[in-house]
Amino acid sequence: MRHSFAADVLTLASGTVIAQAIAIIALPILTRLYTPDTFGLLALFLSITSIISVVACLRYELSIMLPVKDEDATSLLVLSLLLAALTSLTIAVLIWLSGGALLQALNAPALEPYMWLVPIAVFLSGCYLAFNYWSSRSKRFRRISTALMANSISQTGIQLAAGLVGYATTGSLIIAVIFGSAFSTSILGGQVLRNDRKIIRENVTLNGMERGFKKYKKFPMMDMWSALLNTASWQLPSFLLTAFFSTTIVGFYALCMRVLYFPMNLIGSSIAQVFFQRASEAKHEGSLDHLFENVLSTLVGFSLFPMLMLALVGEQLFGIVFGATWSEAGVYAQILALWAFVWFISSPLSTVYIVLERQEIGLRVSIANFVTRFIALLVGGLMGDPLVAITLFAIAGLSVYSYMLLILTHHAGVSNHKLMTILFSNFKLFIPAGLIVVILKVFAINPIAIVVVSGILTLGYFLFFVKNDPYASKLLEDVRTMIQKG
Repeated sequence: MRHSFAADVLTLASGTVIAQAIAIIALPILTRLYTPDTFGLLALFLSITSIISVVACLRYELSIMLPVKDEDATSLLVLSLLLAALTSLTIAVLIWLSGGALLQALNAPALEPYMWLVPIAVFLSGCYLAFNYWSSRSKRFRRISTALMANSISQTGIQLAAGLVGYATTGSLIIAVIFGSAFSTSILGGQVLRNDRKIIRENVTLNGMERGFKKYKKFPMMDMWSALLNTASWQLPSFLLTAFFSTTIVGFYALCMRVLYFPMNLIGSSIAQVFFQRASEAKHEGSLDHLFENVLSTLVGFSLFPMLMLALVGEQLFGIVFGATWSEAGVYAQILALWAFVWFISSPLSTVYIVLERQEIGLRVSIANFVTRFIALLVGGLMGDPLVAITLFAIAGLSVYSYMLLILTHHAGVSNHKLMTILFSNFKLFIPAGLIVVILKVFAINPIAIVVVSGILTLGYFLFFVKNDPYASKLLEDVRTMIQKG
């Protein structure tokens, strides 16, 4: 299972690595072409679409993974696509009736000309999710990798081109996102229809969709609300920071989160998707605890060191890489780094409660997330200080995700002692490097030198990690094999 898991993660992550490399390389250029305000308006648009998109299929896209027979899963695929269409039509009507009232309340009327794109984004996202889980079920991770790469490359290319020719506007950023989503969805959907059209055509029935709708009713009844609350809690900063401060502050936050998301986009999401598929099998085989422990260890090893380093040098790093205008975003990254680490290791493993059909766990966590984050941002906003708001937000998120990690570990059959052993053994590796960077900062060494030293130390750690972690070393072995095969 270890070798197969690593190979599938590599397949899924290969396209993501290329796409994310292009996006990260382009980001320092984009931050010099577009203002924090335009990034903030894009973040607000994405917040609105993200909240709706997560429930576009009423979460039935997750049920595609669960039936034993592919024939039964086909009806769930088509059901998910139909629900995505219905949701997007409903949203279109609501936007037409609202007359921009939401944006007025958020103090962001500049976004109103682009609201007609929201239903389109929701429909594309719902279709993508359905095709994605069908492909994951059939272990066709290469097609998912291709779609991810197409999305990122096309989106980044359009944003760069528009900015370079003088159209560095919010509209350019949003249209690029829509085009990238449409391109990736059409690629993934086209491959599904080309390869699986026969089994879908022969097995999809109204009765089958009705049976699936009833059998997996926990998804719309419980998991949908959990996902909605969870996504809303993620997007709360965009809404409340805009309402209390400005879209410029949201722009700083958006860049910060884009960098913090990078490890998840690079490999965490790939591990999460493969883990979901493997965990469904491991549950029946009685090996879920072993799988959970190994994946947890890899996630901690991959993320703890760089996140702690970011907590030390975030302001200097952002100022040098993205320009002095964006230094405040680096301060946000320093504040949020420890929370981001706990989120990174717990989020990919959260599908355990879906596999065990314990959706109520996710619902409780999502409620806690939403309430604590709302209170944190509200207090920070009323105090009139964005740094206070971000700090309270980080404390709330760290508390909730730590609790979730403990619950997931317990239900997976792994002891808390084992969890603490994994965390402490990886933290010990950071201590010497952390002390070096702290000494450099105390003696006010040049910021560029501090960033360079921290980068060298982080690179050295990853070389050590890849050599010694079983999953990471297997990924490297598979990369070498692919290169040798040409």
